[in-house]
Amino acid sequence: MKIKHIGILFLAAGIVFLYYYVNPSDVNFFPKCPLYVTTGIYCPGCGSQRATHQLLQFNLLGVLQQNILYFAGIILIVYHVIVTSLNLYVKKNFYNYLYHPKTPIIILIVVIIYWILRNIPYYPFNMLAPN
Repeated sequence: MKIKHIGILFLAAGIVFLYYYVNPSDVNFFPKCPLYVTTGIYCPGCGSQRATHQLLQFNLLGVLQQNILYFAGIILIVYHVIVTSLNLYVKKNFYNYLYHPKTPIIILIVVIIYWILRNIPYYPFNMLAPN
């Protein structure tokens, strides 16, 4: 079991290393979005590979230019880790709003609205499309 965890750790470190040093905009070996390749429509995740590279370079403006939803997802993950850590280590019982029954519905609505808006080819909506 420990070998499996070490393998996953090395794989994750290798991916981080790859995305840190290689800009997906400059090479062709990273996978392309199948929806964009076949239809020309940006999915909610389009630009996430380039956003990951920008995040590892500590370029937050670049992350926002590639995919605002990616940045919002990171904020939600950080929120979840902070609340979970506080509850675990401080022995408090802070409510995690990500566990509220309506949270998945709200997130789904935000993702669908973002998906629609980023495909409108007029200003200011075209700013939501990845660069």
